[in-house]
Amino acid sequence: MVRSNQTSIVTEFFFSGFPKFEDGNLLFFIPLFIIYLFIIIGNLIVFFAVRMDTHLHNPMYNFISIFSFLEIWYTTATIPKMLSNLVSKKRTISVIGCLLQMYFFHSLGNSEGILLTTMAIDRYVAICIPLRYPTIMTPRLCTQLSIGSCIFGFLVLLPEVAWISTLPFCGPNQIHQIFCDFEPVLRLACTDTSMILIEDVIHAIAIIFSVLIISLSYIRIITVILRIPSAEGRQKAFSTCASHLGVFLMFYGSVSLMYLRFSATFPPILDTIVALTFAVLAPFFNPIIYSLRNKDMKIAIKKLLCLQKVFYASAS
Repeated sequence: MVRSNQTSIVTEFFFSGFPKFEDGNLLFFIPLFIIYLFIIIGNLIVFFAVRMDTHLHNPMYNFISIFSFLEIWYTTATIPKMLSNLVSKKRTISVIGCLLQMYFFHSLGNSEGILLTTMAIDRYVAICIPLRYPTIMTPRLCTQLSIGSCIFGFLVLLPEVAWISTLPFCGPNQIHQIFCDFEPVLRLACTDTSMILIEDVIHAIAIIFSVLIISLSYIRIITVILRIPSAEGRQKAFSTCASHLGVFLMFYGSVSLMYLRFSATFPPILDTIVALTFAVLAPFFNPIIYSLRNKDMKIAIKKLLCLQKVFYASAS
């Protein structure tokens, strides 16, 4: 910290959401490191399996591959810092580093949320109005939706993070969390904290709006599927949506626990568990859901792995 006019100006924050016992940190480091490796490798496999299999070059799988690519960077925004904090005694982050972590973590999360909404609309068009699907979900529109999801996800948070960067931090510097998040950081600002409620309301409206669109799409989709006369037809139609529905429930379930509680407070250990579910466990299960619940994806992954074996065999 730097002293100025007898006021402490905070230059770094300290994470206090980590385990208190030093000797047991490896018990947390090793599983988290393995999970992070699995997230990176799993999502890379899904991404390249879609890109290299021409049978999967359609809007649904294109969105899945982009979602998997975003998941890699989404977890990279927080988990490496968590890992370094588990083996470091300082467990600190600079104010600028904290702002950057918040920006990239939430921008990537926003992009994923918008993409999940886009995927729900894609499934709605494919199942509810299948004859018009090729003319509506054109390759050009899919590209525009994918790029637009990422651009909007990053632009929408710029004003909020820019505003936070202007706030004075001159008192306590302990973030009661395992990564930088809006509410814990805003509580440390030496200014009126009533803005926290406004922040909560804005985030809640965005989450509820996305959940509402996706939920209405799937209510309509399920209604149409149940009208299909043959059991085989119903199963085939539902199988194309099951993976996305599972990821949606995992993603927005953890998001809701994290950001739809307003003034409600959790015990520190529960708060850490919710944060881990939101930032680590949900991304961990996504490649599993996409690979295990989708026959075409399984075939594409097997082709990719066989191609790698052939490549290494020829190289040796």
